Amino acid sequence: MSAEIPTPRAAKPFTRSRLVKSNRRQMLLFAALTVILTVATVWGSRVWLNSETLVFAVGSANGPEARFAAKLAAMLKNANSRLHLKIVANPDSAKALAQFDRKQADLAILRTDAKVPSRARAVAILERDVVLLVSPAGKKIKSLAELKKRKVALVADADSGGATFIRKLLEVSDDPAFASRLQLAPPVTNFDKLLAPGGYGAVIAIAPVSRLLRDKSIEQQVRRGGLILNDISESKALVRRYPGLTEETLSAGMLSSTPAIPSEDLDTVGLQWLLVAQSRLSTAVAVNLARAIYENKGELALENGFASRIEPASTDKDAFIVAHQGATDYLNDDTKSFVDRYSDLAYLGVAVLGVIGSLFAALYTKVTRIAPEKASALATAILDIGERMEHATSMDALDALQDELETVLRGVVIGLRDGTISKDGLDTFKLGYEFVRDELALRRESLKRHAGHDDNVVIVKTAQSA
Repeated sequence: MSAEIPTPRAAKPFTRSRLVKSNRRQMLLFAALTVILTVATVWGSRVWLNSETLVFAVGSANGPEARFAAKLAAMLKNANSRLHLKIVANPDSAKALAQFDRKQADLAILRTDAKVPSRARAVAILERDVVLLVSPAGKKIKSLAELKKRKVALVADADSGGATFIRKLLEVSDDPAFASRLQLAPPVTNFDKLLAPGGYGAVIAIAPVSRLLRDKSIEQQVRRGGLILNDISESKALVRRYPGLTEETLSAGMLSSTPAIPSEDLDTVGLQWLLVAQSRLSTAVAVNLARAIYENKGELALENGFASRIEPASTDKDAFIVAHQGATDYLNDDTKSFVDRYSDLAYLGVAVLGVIGSLFAALYTKVTRIAPEKASALATAILDIGERMEHATSMDALDALQDELETVLRGVVIGLRDGTISKDGLDTFKLGYEFVRDELALRRESLKRHAGHDDNVVIVKTAQSA
């Protein structure tokens, strides 16, 4: 039997692997973008919501307040804190507090003998000033009342208001004669020169504790002149009379250990320098501010010692200036735990993840995803095999068509499994496959009958196949 075998059409390259890899890459890319954008959105929201610029009202630009504010601003910047300071200088401390009182500033520094704004809340004690009562050797002072019989030198920083404070403390306004004997001396004047014979009978000085601990000049003056540091026996009564005052103790050996200066503990009074914030300042911001200050105290000390001994603000409810709730929470370790602090971010993250994930899922499904081929579309290949079957005049041609038909079927089964072929039109494909398969069987029987002898058909097929 000599029949021409038609050349089978070249099978269309199957693109299942390419489709799967392309879609998988897209899914991985969108998943990664979802995570990256979610983290970026949540972090950006956290920074934006928690970032705060605080206005810090200070006195003169060369004063300790302004220099401390500059140190604090630099520390916050170096620590990449979300808090930022805008420093506003004023002619003096009183005008800075007035600005604070008008709610034009969030932070200020005040000494407790100043007029305290009603909305001021303490964040930290930056410095303590103590009152020193010094007299010549052999002329111990037993009470402040004795001062009214002496010529007294007052040593205090000119812009600190110390002179006014001492005059109020000694009730100078009630004794005009004593007022004339109480004279302001330059801050740098040595005690031993002031108390030299023919000079003053006593010196009252207001000195920061940090300066007393660092500056050895007072120790040298006391030792050189044989001066006496006196108790202020009325300290408790004065504290009760003037709420801004605090009881202070000059410990034995505080100025010098050998010889001990003072020789024993001395009671006196003092004032506190407080960093205050507006009561309306949020608790979270105040907590962050308190944390930054207390955990970086070493970076905030000034060259002259101011703020070198930062202390916690009093959290007592009857304190002269009530502590800010944020400072209280930090000092009492009542700040939020890690879970509490970041729970809001977790909820935000879940919401953002859902929105971004939905957007990318819609984008992948509707736009970028390479859609699987419909099973009904492959029915065309089946019917094409059926059309070519009519021209097959040999068993080898039918076998080739049968192999092609099975290849298409195998591809559909695998595609249904890995998703590169959808089930749309599967019934149509199934019907076409069964039709062509049955037609091939009938065509094979027809060729066998026309051959007239089954053995000859087998021989011809074998010869041609060889």
